[in-house]
Amino acid sequence: MPAVSDRIMKRVRGKGRGWVFTPKHFVDFGTRGAIDVALSRLAKAGEIRRIGRGLYDYPRIHATLGALSPETNRLADAVSTQAGDRFAPSGAMAANSLGLSTQVPAKASYATNGPTRIKRAAGRSLTLRHSRAPVLENASASANAIVQALAHLGKGQVDADAIGKFANQVDDRDMHALLRARSRMSGWMSDVILKIQDARHG
Repeated sequence: MPAVSDRIMKRVRGKGRGWVFTPKHFVDFGTRGAIDVALSRLAKAGEIRRIGRGLYDYPRIHATLGALSPETNRLADAVSTQAGDRFAPSGAMAANSLGLSTQVPAKASYATNGPTRIKRAAGRSLTLRHSRAPVLENASASANAIVQALAHLGKGQVDADAIGKFANQVDDRDMHALLRARSRMSGWMSDVILKIQDARHG
C-alpha cells in the first residue's frame, strides 16, 4: 500500500491547484496522527502550504508573483469542513452573486448554521454570522445564495424581476432542495420558493 503522504498528494493533485483542505479530507487514509504527520512533512518539503491551524492548500503559482493566496470561497469551504458547520455566502454577497445588487461587500462574510465568529486564516479574516434562515445541506451554492438573498432583501422586497432571476439560477436538484427546506423557513420565504417554482415552469 502506498505511503499516506503519497496517497494524500495523489488526491491533492487530482483536485488541482488552488484547493484548500484539512486533515478531515483524508480520514480514509489512516489515523488522524498519521495524516497530521504526513501533512506536516509535505508542508516542510514544499509540496503543500500550511495556511492556518489545520488548514493547507495546494497553491496556484504565478510566473512572477509565485504562490498566490487561496480564493476566499475555497478557504470558506475548507473552514466549513474543519468546523463541521455549513456555510453559505451572506445576504449581501449572495445578492451580488445572483445579480440583484451591484454592491460588492468589502469583507468576505458567510452565513452559517453554527455560532457567529471570526475565523482568521491565510492572512485574512472570514466573518461567520449565524443565520436565522436555513443553510442547506447537499445543495449548490446557488440554492443557498437564494435563501440568504431572500433573508437579506426581506419581506415585501422580492419583486417579479428578482423571482425571475432566482428561477434562472436553479436546476431541478436545487429546486427540490429549496422545496424540502420550506418547512424551516418563515412563511413569506416559503411562499417565494413556490413562486420561483412557478416561474421555472411558466
